[in-house]
Amino acid sequence: MSLLVVGATGTLGRQVVRRALDEGQTVRCLVRSPRKAAFLREWGADLVKADLCEPATLPFALEGIQTVIDAATHRPTDPGSIWEVDWQGKVALIQAAKAAGVDRFVFFSILNASQYPKVPMMEIKACTEAFIQEAGLNYTILQLGGFLQGLISQYAIPILEKQTVWVTGEATPIAYMNTQDIARFAVRAAQVPATAQGTFPVVGTRAWDGYEIIRLCERLSGQNAKVARLPIETLRVAQTAARFFEWGWNLADRLAFSEVLASGQPLMANMDPVYEKFGLNPQETTTLESYMEEYFGRMMKKLKQLGYGKEEKKRKMNF
Repeated sequence: MSLLVVGATGTLGRQVVRRALDEGQTVRCLVRSPRKAAFLREWGADLVKADLCEPATLPFALEGIQTVIDAATHRPTDPGSIWEVDWQGKVALIQAAKAAGVDRFVFFSILNASQYPKVPMMEIKACTEAFIQEAGLNYTILQLGGFLQGLISQYAIPILEKQTVWVTGEATPIAYMNTQDIARFAVRAAQVPATAQGTFPVVGTRAWDGYEIIRLCERLSGQNAKVARLPIETLRVAQTAARFFEWGWNLADRLAFSEVLASGQPLMANMDPVYEKFGLNPQETTTLESYMEEYFGRMMKKLKQLGYGKEEKKRKMNF
């Protein structure tokens, strides 16, 4: 199977590339900077320079491709706006894929996106889902929750470094999933005919709210967290203020996502029928507990080797 991964250098995209290569697939990566994506070539993937915001560059990237897995999304450091990349760019990619005769288009969306029409990223995802469904392609839409990888910088590192952990609103429970496990579903989607024209939730084993994650990190690190609650009203004011300046539009769009995180409505779904449909084993899915245990195990061992525990004990005794 010849496969094109879009957004291949991102947190999720690189795992899709790794998984596909491990399964013996022929992988091509659409990248804006081949130099920054050199590690993908070292893994065994081919690179093609193209840009979602430049539709004329897409047909060449799609030549001979059977499956497209779209893991691209606008990042705060990227040029342009969320709308240019995640809407206009995706429309151009879908149209180019149809013209190229691609057999399957796999798109990553967000769970419950259609329920938040006032949140730009959710609205874009919902509209893109509808556009794909009407485009005449064989598609598979995977609706995600959150990534386990993101919890390290949000919770684990601040707690280890005795910094403040911020929790927003009602601390919406989210069924986080390892990007390596998400990649299994993405690659498998193109191999299972029954997943065509289907939309599936792809989320973790259970939903966790921020306070539960903090307590887990405290137990695994042996440290007490400094927790501060950020009122949703504060974020709404910041979002409104950012709208007054062109340079703040991307920030405002991202702040709007706080409405989802503070809604209290869990981002979770029953995955049993999804595992059955894709022919995957749920027992192989990484749990949040095991992911954090592995991370803190490595970090605490490293800190111990650096004498962190002795210095901390000495500091307390002197105090």
